[in-house]
Amino acid sequence: MQVRGLLLLLALILVAAAAEAGKNKKEKAKKDGSKCEDWRWGACVPNSKDCGLGYREGTCKDESKKLKCKIPCNWKKKFGADCKYKFESWGGCSAQTGLKTRSGILKKALYNAQCEEIVYVTKPCSSKIKSKSKAKKGKGKD
Repeated sequence: MQVRGLLLLLALILVAAAAEAGKNKKEKAKKDGSKCEDWRWGACVPNSKDCGLGYREGTCKDESKKLKCKIPCNWKKKFGADCKYKFESWGGCSAQTGLKTRSGILKKALYNAQCEEIVYVTKPCSSKIKSKSKAKKGKGKD
């Protein structure tokens, strides 16, 4: 019986500790919160070079904040990391330019970023000819 009582007491202590931790997390969020509703956010500025972890600054009336952000290192697009686009398939190869083109329509502008509604991207045509299906060699008995 003492073991059962000890386990019950231990369970109550764990529940109380978890509730207190959740309460502290909510209070911290309220302290960092602001009554201002018209925040203006700048672009994500990497800490070093042109990608990786960084921060973005926001202002609202007399207040200012910094938020952590990240620019993926494979994101070298001219339209920025805060503009998300839905792209269609690559078009055919232009014999004149040697480039393929596709367009993207704006899907989401994060942090009120100034984004173009439609963007066009190009890439060099592949010099290799890709086949749709490869022939399979059978291992049947003749």
